[in-house]
Amino acid sequence: MDCPHPSNHIYLIQDCTTPGHIIKLQATTMHRIIIYLLIGLVLSACDSNRLRTSGTDSDARNSRIARQRNQGTIESRNEAERSLSRRQRSDDPGTAPGDAKKAQESGNVWERIRDNLALERNINDNVVQDKIRWYAKNQEYLDRVNGRATLYLYYITEELLKRNMPLDLALLPIVESAYNPFAYSRSRASGLWQFIPSTGKRYGLKQNWWYDGRRDVIEGTKAALDYLEKLNAEFDGDWLLTLAAYNTGERNVARAVERNRNAGKKTDFWSLRLHRETHAYVPSLLAVAEILAKPEKYGIQWQPIPDVPYFTVIDTGSQIDLATAAELAGMSMDELYLLNPGFNQWATDPEGPHRILVTADRQGVFLDKLSSLTDSERMRWDRHLIQRGETLGQIADQYRTSVAALKQVNELRSNLIHEGSSLLIPLSKQPKSHYTLSLDSRGFAELEESGTGEEHLYTIRRGDTLWDISHKYGVTVAKLTSWNGIRTDSVLRLGQKLKLWANQTDGTTIANAADQKTSQSSALLPESRKLKFTYTVRSGDSLWLIARRNNITVDKLTNWNNMGRNATLRPGQILKLQPDVATKNPPAATLTAAIEESGIGMDANYSAPVNYIVKKGDSLWIISKRFGITVAQLRKWNNLNEDNQIQPGQRLILYTREA
Repeated sequence: MDCPHPSNHIYLIQDCTTPGHIIKLQATTMHRIIIYLLIGLVLSACDSNRLRTSGTDSDARNSRIARQRNQGTIESRNEAERSLSRRQRSDDPGTAPGDAKKAQESGNVWERIRDNLALERNINDNVVQDKIRWYAKNQEYLDRVNGRATLYLYYITEELLKRNMPLDLALLPIVESAYNPFAYSRSRASGLWQFIPSTGKRYGLKQNWWYDGRRDVIEGTKAALDYLEKLNAEFDGDWLLTLAAYNTGERNVARAVERNRNAGKKTDFWSLRLHRETHAYVPSLLAVAEILAKPEKYGIQWQPIPDVPYFTVIDTGSQIDLATAAELAGMSMDELYLLNPGFNQWATDPEGPHRILVTADRQGVFLDKLSSLTDSERMRWDRHLIQRGETLGQIADQYRTSVAALKQVNELRSNLIHEGSSLLIPLSKQPKSHYTLSLDSRGFAELEESGTGEEHLYTIRRGDTLWDISHKYGVTVAKLTSWNGIRTDSVLRLGQKLKLWANQTDGTTIANAADQKTSQSSALLPESRKLKFTYTVRSGDSLWLIARRNNITVDKLTNWNNMGRNATLRPGQILKLQPDVATKNPPAATLTAAIEESGIGMDANYSAPVNYIVKKGDSLWIISKRFGITVAQLRKWNNLNEDNQIQPGQRLILYTREA
């Protein structure tokens, strides 16, 4: 209530230094100044006490965050770190254009990842130290990984940022697949993220004759991040346990955690008893992160990867032949397959996904040409009239396709077909050898070759049948059994070797001979296999990509062009793809010098170098027999690997034995 005597107000003051103690003061006119001074002193003491308490709370909170990070937990990132991540994401609705530009001023995705590494790396652990030493000694391996990652790293980094996941996970494909989208393990895991078939299906990755979503850059990454998020929720935000579960399975990790909990032991990753592979797997990722964070300390160089999109996604609307897609985009088949590794065959899946990834600089060109493409230009089809006694398997074998593909295209529910009916047969526009990284082409390239080059060896895998093998490599079961002295009903053993012979009549492999039956276009050489002597640098190119396209090494490319590994490439720049040597009948001395420069070397007891022009029907085997040398020597002298195919008009260097 109101008081008529202000001078007699009673003031109750909480003494913050002595909890629960109240000071009661009778105010008078003479005491006002003293009261004001007392109030000021007491409030000052309260502020001081709050600061001390705040400091104690802050220390406790920092200690708690440190403990959580030791367990792999990063959920307690402070607001400054979240703000940095938001500023670096150009697609964040709250990011101003200026902020997005600043985020990419470095122009290097590796730097963006380095600045946002979040996992505690525990570099004092013995296994982590062993992994660090291994990577630090293998710059060449990291260079290969770096080159492959150029195509995918920006996309994966952006997807992680969208989900607010640690950017350390962008390094996981290094451990899983060395950033090779075609990597395939003994456990049948495939793709950048190494999904086994069952887990892939669980996360919506379609797998059929046409397409394998595990290798698809878009779908595979989505599935991997979905899986990692699910695991992270199961293990209460502990990212090291999440990674362990990604490697060995969530049940194994959950059982190990429960076992330790029941025994009164710690339940962090470092305290669990897990498979040996898993105990090396997580430290491998931490070691890569440590070397990325401190490359100078370990003497490692990370080649810059532009902090801009490498590819763009284009909706094709329906099925399209990949040779046509490559032509529309102005890309080689190798380039197109590396961006679209999910496609197993020579065309996209008729049931989708109906999209193609092309390099960002080719988007406009591709869309312009795609809009005017007719149905007949998209795909090539044939109609087969079913004869008496024919089976779906025989017809599939005849056209080098699969029963599943024929059933899908013709909407058949069973393998039953009727004489007089017709089947629609999808055919490739180019010879199968043109599709350089299709499943068939990769499979044949992976075969072991004997020293003479006359035969290839195939190692039997679980589930293989003679029909599967003969179908895959374009031969008949009869030939396969004849070459290996077995019957059609013979039991195949895991690890057994089967011979696949080269055709000595026309000099091509059996698989390529089958291609010539399928198409009359074998005279057309794939762009990626034509002999080239120079290369014009395009936007987004790297030394690794150029070397990969032209079947040479980065070391040779840099040596021939007098440049370092860190050299900056400019669009329009001309690079040499061979040593400085005349291409038309060079003198022997000059040619020998060029061979020595290229690292091929000249064997003793052989003549001066001879130029040989490849003729139609030639093969390395035929040429080697003609000149009394081996296929291995031909490859060595001409820097050819097992993937290379020789073409009419190509110039080869060889030596003949001296008498």
